[in-house]
Parts: sequence; structure tokens; C-alpha cells
Amino acid sequence: MKRLDLWSHEIRRAGPTALLGPPALVVLAVLLAAFGTRIGSREGNTARFLVAFVEMGIPLLTGLLAASLVGRDRAVELRLALPSAYRATLLRRLAVTVGWAGVCALAISALLTAGGWWERLPLSPGGVAGQLAWLSPTLWLTALGLLAYAASRTTVAATATVALVWVVEQALSEALRDNPASRWLYLFATTRGVADGDWLPNRLVLLATALPLAVAAWFLLGDVERFLGGEDE
Repeated sequence: MKRLDLWSHEIRRAGPTALLGPPALVVLAVLLAAFGTRIGSREGNTARFLVAFVEMGIPLLTGLLAASLVGRDRAVELRLALPSAYRATLLRRLAVTVGWAGVCALAISALLTAGGWWERLPLSPGGVAGQLAWLSPTLWLTALGLLAYAASRTTVAATATVALVWVVEQALSEALRDNPASRWLYLFATTRGVADGDWLPNRLVLLATALPLAVAAWFLLGDVERFLGGEDE
């Protein structure tokens, strides 16, 4: 019972944006897809539109939420006096945030499968492997958001970092895809496309590089002295 109470508390502490944001994206995706079908939008466009929600919208939302996980706690200095316990709390809250976003991403993926739209996206294999379309950028931006807060100690700087990376990759899409180095860290390989044979390596590199970002954030959050003064002005 205590464990259930603990997770229930963390679900509440995750905040309304974490709980309502992902399902709102699902509802919006379904409504707009239905509207597009009704007005005669081509199926390929509808498929790409739905994938954009899971590859662009879900990762951005979870990255921004991860960037604000620490900053929303009151008296964070007191909680950081026990760094291991507090980092475990953050891990549970992060699991709630990413897990719920993943459930909603799977709902859109199920819609893509049911409508036969995966087959209209030549880069993504669909099925289990196709879930890397949203999972890889989601985990990468989540790790980036957490590290950005741990390094800057400000929610504003951390969320701005996540948003800036997302916007830059949108604005410089073609240049990033064509560059031999940056194409492996390109977030939107499914929606915007990459060279033949690069989709799966791109997804796997994102997963692999998310790990050191998360590990670095974990160690920085354990440095109590960096956080005793609260957020920088």
C-alpha cells in the first residue's frame, strides 16, 4: 500500500501538463487526421502528419517536462540534503512522465497500424522496430532536458535549451541530414527523411547518446553543494 501511495504521489507531483499534455496530442492528432481524410487529404500526407505528432510533439513535450522536474519542487534544498533519496524521487517522476507519454505515443502508433499508414512511410519499418520513431527522440530530449537543468539550475534555461535544439533541428533540417556527423543525431528522421539505410542507425545512435546525457545529469544532481543556493537568478 505504501508503494502505491508513493507512486500515486509522484503521479500528482508530475503535474497537469505531464498528465494532460500527451493525451491532448492524441486527441488532436485523431481529430486532424479525421478532418484531413474527410476533405480528401492523400493517405501519405495523413500518415506523415500522424507520425509528426509522435516524432516531434511527444519528444518535445517530455523534454520540456524533464527540464522542469526539479524546479517545481518546494524547498528543494532540504530534499537535496539527501541526494540519493531525491534522485530516486526524480527517477520515479521521470518514469511517470515518460511512461505516460509513451502510452499515448503507442495509441497513435496503433492508429497508424490500424489504418495501414505505416506502409506509406518508406523509412520506418512499423511494428516494434517502428516505435523507435518516437522512443529515440523522446529519450534523447528527456535526457537533454534533465542535464540542462542539472547544469544550469534554472528551469528557464533548461526548457530554453530543449526548445532551441528542437527548433534548430527543424530550421536546419536539410543541412543536418546531409552532414555526415549531425545526421546521426537528427531527431526527425522518420518525418523529414534521411538517406537510405540511415534510419535505424540514426535511431540507435540517439538511444546510445541519451545514456551519457542521463548519467551526467544523475551525477550533477547528486552534487548537493551546487543546489543548496536554489535556482540561479
